[in-house]
Amino acid sequence: MLRITSRNARFQQWQALLTNRNKRQRAREFLVQGVRPISLAVEHGWTVRALLIDADRRPSEWASGLLRTLPAAVERIAMAPELLAELGEKNEAAPELVAVVELPADDLDRIPVGPDFLGVLFDRPSSPGNIGSIIRSADAFGAHGLLVSGHAADVYDAKSVRASTGSLFALPAVRVPSPREVMDWVGARRAAGCPVVLVGTDEHGERQVDDFDFTQPVLLLVGNETAGLSTAWRELCDHTVAIPMTGAASSLNAASAATTVLYEAARQRRRALVPAPR
Repeated sequence: MLRITSRNARFQQWQALLTNRNKRQRAREFLVQGVRPISLAVEHGWTVRALLIDADRRPSEWASGLLRTLPAAVERIAMAPELLAELGEKNEAAPELVAVVELPADDLDRIPVGPDFLGVLFDRPSSPGNIGSIIRSADAFGAHGLLVSGHAADVYDAKSVRASTGSLFALPAVRVPSPREVMDWVGARRAAGCPVVLVGTDEHGERQVDDFDFTQPVLLLVGNETAGLSTAWRELCDHTVAIPMTGAASSLNAASAATTVLYEAARQRRRALVPAPR
């Protein structure tokens, strides 16, 4: 097992993955921190390229099991705890493990689309934490995938990965450059018999969220945290919905708004599955 005790070139490469999007893209890998996220990455079949291990700690039962489970081709690297703490972004104790995981392709076909399709598109998000939060909510409420559109924060930024609390590995998240690619994909699904409806969130929506039928195949569009949906996406919406609110607040944070609408969609879908009383 290789041992790293200094800030050598490999350490610096992994350190750059935390903050440098271009280096993540070139290396096609990112760092994963925490027991639950690493466990879910392995459970859902993501490719682990390396495990960085605290050189001074006896492996826990969880870590030992993980080391036995992963293929021999996965590199194991013992690292000085103070260096591992930097990669784990811990101020005090080093994490037991940090995983180096391969970036998946940004392929829309990773997202399954069927009669019960529920997807989310986040238009030009500026906060990686909000991306992670929406991934977590989408996973919790039965969505099938997230699309991140346009010039946006990165799905694989460390803040996004942490905020998703592991849901990133259970829910496909795909980055797309513009509406054109999404509409080609939606058009192909419609042509195949799945009538996906584009529903935008807007404080001036044409109807309230609880008055809209979310039991049909839906792609929910959520706008940028400051500017909302772009003009291009607004024009492509089949419908817009508003969240009824009271009090002084005029709008919700993008992640909160998405969570609210996803909850309503899940509520309607659960209710639709309950047989009507005789």
